[in-house]
Amino acid sequence: MALSISPPRAQGAEAADAIAVSELRQTIGHVMVAQAGNPAPGPIAAVNPAAKTSQPAPANPPAMTDAQSPANAPVMTATPSPSRSITERAIDKVKQVAKSATDIFNRVPCLPPKGVAKKNFISLPHVANKLASGLPVVIVAFGSSSTQGYGASTPDYTYPNRLAAQLRRQYPMADISVINAGVGGEDAPEMMKRLETSVIDRHPDLVIWQVGTNAVLRDLDPTETAKLVEDGVGKIQAAASDVVLVDLQYSPRVNERSENASRMNKLLGRIAELHHAGIFPRFEVMRDWHERQAIPINEFVISDGLHMSDWGYACFAQLLGDDIIRSVGQVKLGINQPSEVLTYRPM
Repeated sequence: MALSISPPRAQGAEAADAIAVSELRQTIGHVMVAQAGNPAPGPIAAVNPAAKTSQPAPANPPAMTDAQSPANAPVMTATPSPSRSITERAIDKVKQVAKSATDIFNRVPCLPPKGVAKKNFISLPHVANKLASGLPVVIVAFGSSSTQGYGASTPDYTYPNRLAAQLRRQYPMADISVINAGVGGEDAPEMMKRLETSVIDRHPDLVIWQVGTNAVLRDLDPTETAKLVEDGVGKIQAAASDVVLVDLQYSPRVNERSENASRMNKLLGRIAELHHAGIFPRFEVMRDWHERQAIPINEFVISDGLHMSDWGYACFAQLLGDDIIRSVGQVKLGINQPSEVLTYRPM
């Protein structure tokens, strides 16, 4: 899949899971996830550590005297070095995330949409250049409740955490931060008020902006919302950041307002076209799950008829991450960013 041109849960992890960044970089790399109101690094959301190996027992162990038997032997405890303890904790944490990344798809696999036209890729020059130079990459996930993660059963299952884990698997030596700047209930008017502090002041290389759903649910004029989004995209790009817009979700409550939802999605696509930004057509992706892949809506939308389930967030993050990875690869190959809007395509 390619990008086209164009309620909070429990936060963080146990204190024992906190990872020292300087030590972690020397071992398995570094991915941070922070909440919008907390600039400090959050829990590690990376995966793919090296598995521990165990030593086989001797084939013919020597006989032990009574004094040497476990019952009579003095208890010897080894005190691991602090750095090794930190490394082991980091490995345990990322193993858990790696397991969750696959377990969620055991019942319903995450497949790319079928029958959607494949075209060229968007260029993500800021992200690609940072990765190529070995410099830290900062991604801000900007949006409302589906960015914040309402409906996810744990913080690990929000889409920004899922995306962070996937990018860490793809770029194991990279220093990648994915900041969750989602605030439930907001849309473009509220988001524009905090654009500077929540997004631009963090100096991101990529901003993934999910917007428009709440405006449709409130029966706001899509044209007015689009004007604010266009202004915001211009400000983000002026601050030297790549931009990917994420449109509405395909869900019962959104579909009740199908006319305004369609207008909003078209306007967001047009903004991406005019500004050579990316757009992830979430509505079409989710509709494909239901109409083409015959996945029941309650598999990817929770009982409120609006927010995504664990599976929905996970598959959304997986497909979005695939697009980002492919797009970065195109920049590395020297393929120029096209001048016309590009349509989402599956792989």
